[in-house]
Amino acid sequence: MTVSLPLVFVLGVIAWAAIKFLGVRLWVAVVIALFGFWLSHTFLAPAIETGTRSGVDVVNGTDK
Repeated sequence: MTVSLPLVFVLGVIAWAAIKFLGVRLWVAVVIALFGFWLSHTFLAPAIETGTRSGVDVVNGTDK
């Protein structure tokens, strides 16, 4: 059985668990999310996307 989940959903669950169980403050999670949005508009965005896709492919076993 294959389950397909968007990466943003998985990251959201991890963020919620960190806030709930690890005591991470909400404002810290918001700052990290804003940093990600700002980082996506820089020259590093293509490298981050390629690295993320490669990592997901390795985890899924679809590495070419």
